[in-house]
Amino acid sequence: MASRVGQIFAPETRINLPKRDIARWLFLLCGFIALIVVVGGTTRLTDSGLSITEWKPVTGVLPPLDQAAWEAELEKYRQIPEYQRINKGMSLAEFKRIYWWEWLHRLLGRIAGILFLVPFLYFLWLKRFNARDVPHMLIMFILGGAQGALGWYMVKSGLVDRVDVSQYRLAAHLGLAFFLYGYIFWIAMGYLNGSKAGRTQLTVAGSAALLWLSWLLCLLVFVQVLLGALVAGLDAGLIYNSWPLMDGRWVPRGLWLETPAYLNLFENITMVQFNHRMMAILIVLVALAGLFTGLRSHVPGRVRASVLLTGCAVAGQFVLGVWTLIAVVPIGLAILHQLGALVLLSFALIQLRAVRQWRTGRTLLAGERA
Repeated sequence: MASRVGQIFAPETRINLPKRDIARWLFLLCGFIALIVVVGGTTRLTDSGLSITEWKPVTGVLPPLDQAAWEAELEKYRQIPEYQRINKGMSLAEFKRIYWWEWLHRLLGRIAGILFLVPFLYFLWLKRFNARDVPHMLIMFILGGAQGALGWYMVKSGLVDRVDVSQYRLAAHLGLAFFLYGYIFWIAMGYLNGSKAGRTQLTVAGSAALLWLSWLLCLLVFVQVLLGALVAGLDAGLIYNSWPLMDGRWVPRGLWLETPAYLNLFENITMVQFNHRMMAILIVLVALAGLFTGLRSHVPGRVRASVLLTGCAVAGQFVLGVWTLIAVVPIGLAILHQLGALVLLSFALIQLRAVRQWRTGRTLLAGERA
């Protein structure tokens, strides 16, 4: 049995050389996930997400093909609260405009599955994977499938009693998309660089602090994505459209209106927006601390470049977020802000990878330069 398994995978070696073809495939997959996130955000911002009231993984790939089919889809939409309370009297032409966004979002999700499965089987046939690679691929496959199921679970929350989806399920759906993107991006970087045996821990002053700050930044960026999803789910960005004050105060009134108190973190629109603002400031402070530590003279050039680029991404995302808020969340700026979160996560992961490689790099020989 073991010999048969061994025939499927590439032979294990002590030194894993870069597999740039696999890395390119995974980076392409990351780009496609970013496209899905952008289309999903547009679907949300145009109130199109509840236009398709059924989940048909296979037959749903085809849109309505004639007038009768379109009328049938519109009739299904007329049964849900969003139509009855908000869009009553919507024409077929108006319905088509929201339908196409949701259909495109689902279609791209199906295509992403193909973009994963076909190259995976191809590389498996070429024996480009070894036994250590397969668990990562399996995790990607499971997460991708879970994302599709979670998307439908989110849509179902808006089909019975609500006129929109649950902010909890929206946060879970967006959070899983970002986690999947980050996981694939991280694995792709490993295939791009390869891994070398014989590495030892370096004890350069400041390296431990920079590694800790890099981990913290990645975590905070992910938490901020979840907070941003709560803001979107509650339409909390449509109030307090000023910066840095909220309703003329540094700390606004009405942060603790809900009972029990913990519900304010998830259902109080004032608290939700306040938390999103405070997390943005915390991310800026952590990025500044990383810049201060990472721009020291003895830091390798690759690490210095990574912290500088991450700092620029944090600054750009911060400015874009404030601009989006002040402009009362226009669709174009909101989509750019969501895309900026993916860019920021990418640079934060690049920084973390660079710092970890520096910390666990081979001991330098006399006369070698860092």
